[in-house]
Amino acid sequence: MEHASLATTPPPPVKRSATNSSPSHSGANGQAARRLRRRATAQSMAASQRDISVSEFFAKNRHLLGFDSPRRALLTAVKEAVDNALDACEEAGILPEIWVHVQRISPDRYKVGVQDNGPGILKKTIPLIFGKLLYGSKFHRLRMSRGQQGIGISAAGMYGMLTTGKPIKIMSKISRKDPAHYYEIQIDTKRNLPEILNGRGDGVEVPPGAAGQRAIDKHGIEWEDLEHGTRVTIELEGKYQRGRGSVDEYLEQTAIANPHVAIHYTDPDEKKIDYARVAENLPPEPKEIKPHPYGVELGHLVTMLKDTKAPTIAQFLGTSFSRVSRKIAKKICEKAGVKIRSNPKKSGRHEADLIYKAIQETKIPAPTTDCISPIGEELIIKGLHHIVPGEFYTAATRPPAVYRGNPFVIEVGLAYGGAAVAHRVGREALAELIEETDARTLRQFLITTFNGIGADGADKILAESALKTRVSPGNLKKAEIDKLHEALQNVNVSDGQSMNILRYANRVPLQFQAGACAITQTVMQTNWRAYGLQQSRGSLPAGPVTLMVHMASVWVPFTSESKEAVASYPQIQKEIRLALQAVGRKLGMYLRRRRRVHHEGQRRNLFLRYVGEVAGAVSSINKTDRQRLYDNLMRVARKRTAEADTQLDDRGRKIDENSQEFGEHVLIVEQAEMTSPPTVAS
Repeated sequence: MEHASLATTPPPPVKRSATNSSPSHSGANGQAARRLRRRATAQSMAASQRDISVSEFFAKNRHLLGFDSPRRALLTAVKEAVDNALDACEEAGILPEIWVHVQRISPDRYKVGVQDNGPGILKKTIPLIFGKLLYGSKFHRLRMSRGQQGIGISAAGMYGMLTTGKPIKIMSKISRKDPAHYYEIQIDTKRNLPEILNGRGDGVEVPPGAAGQRAIDKHGIEWEDLEHGTRVTIELEGKYQRGRGSVDEYLEQTAIANPHVAIHYTDPDEKKIDYARVAENLPPEPKEIKPHPYGVELGHLVTMLKDTKAPTIAQFLGTSFSRVSRKIAKKICEKAGVKIRSNPKKSGRHEADLIYKAIQETKIPAPTTDCISPIGEELIIKGLHHIVPGEFYTAATRPPAVYRGNPFVIEVGLAYGGAAVAHRVGREALAELIEETDARTLRQFLITTFNGIGADGADKILAESALKTRVSPGNLKKAEIDKLHEALQNVNVSDGQSMNILRYANRVPLQFQAGACAITQTVMQTNWRAYGLQQSRGSLPAGPVTLMVHMASVWVPFTSESKEAVASYPQIQKEIRLALQAVGRKLGMYLRRRRRVHHEGQRRNLFLRYVGEVAGAVSSINKTDRQRLYDNLMRVARKRTAEADTQLDDRGRKIDENSQEFGEHVLIVEQAEMTSPPTVAS
């Protein structure tokens, strides 16, 4: 009876926790058993584990490489192809000439073609360069170059394959006599290997001469007739939009930092824009250097000791690092308590730790800077003057500095004055920008589309055009677009205009992640009020100023794989700040002198307004010669307001007077001589 009553009575509830569950309790056995059957075992978990290909990883995380939106993906594809083309031409000692064609296939699909006049690529390396991630020649060598990781162009081809299913197409030619090679390639993301789709897996050879032209026509190959060079064509999902962060802006900024390059650009509307080269000499070729001891970490030092072929520690230090002489190697060994002739391969972790500490305590000269090729002040001014309208240009290049053992150089160029971008836009171009924008309000459209127009400038334009702030740009009628265009031409936005910053790393424009970049942060932390510009706390200064900041280094410390922002190392920010102060002082001198000239001109005009009446009144009272009195008064007026007649030459010096000048690397342009934008042909 007792057992029967127990059987009919439900068991008391059992408290269970994630860390302490007992399957032996009555009523819970079945549930616990089912749970145990569902859970993985060590054997099943081991069976499911496998290698992850780098291309498979980036296919799922393509936003890390700059393919996070259709608009940015289009820009990134063009950018990677152009950067590779420029590196190839410069390394071969060829003045670069680049053809860029962006063709609209459908509203959300584009075909990007980039061709250069470089040395071409050997047949066997073409599939690996364009069909395998992390394959290249620039990662392991310490010298300045645009590319660093060997990811960019192959990742662009992978993105095109994922979004459109179309392979990347490559045509390369090394000389007029040799045949060209044409490949259609896609990436096997699981193995990170190229798959050649044409020519039965071996590509197609294009012979020279007339037979080659027939082969080009047969296969539908796009090719500018050159003796040598490479063309890359990628069809991808994208979005073309003018304004900030666009392909147009990237190419314009590339022309500024690379005045030795000629660029021929055809946009999706079949408009052709040519950026002519303004320098006929290539920049000096950077030389490869060995790593500096200060930049090597302990774990890397241990690996280097194991892999070295040097027979002694002293020879290892001298041959593996830059700026380590026999005397410095001896000092390092003495401080570390290590024998000079000991075998580095037999050095353990303890000896490596002692050597590492001794390196930090030893004074070693900074690395040589022939591995870097800065632009130079004169070419920076030429590049800015060629593209950016202005009245005052200046530039400064800092002496080389070092971060983590890596040498780098900071350069800054500044252009002041000139018409704002909004003043130069035509009626048809404005209508196209309105049609392409994804801004929700008209105010947002003005701020995000035109460089330098801040919130105050946008409000002035909207007030002048009598348009509502929150109206959608897509809803504007033809008459309203006419009003907006008229307001853009008439409203002076210079006073409220914010500084336009052009950021560069190894001559490559950085167009995104401005807030996370050390360049932007340092510009905002600089006191520009001392140089005659208005500035609110923690913000960019106001004024018609275009500022260019360039970092040249053997290894630029980007904050992510997309290479859009420079990391905030204290040494880098210090050099940026000093370069900004150098150009700021010259700008301050120019603005103060210009204000003095303007002030004295106002004084003279005020005097001239009444000098005739004064001369007549005094003449009638004193019976003196009126003309003689008038001439004497005019002579005094001109003498007292002589500053109003100041004329400066193109270097900022007073004409026929060398007592006051701005120093070197200054260009002053008369209003009538301001540079017009690059030529555009329909």
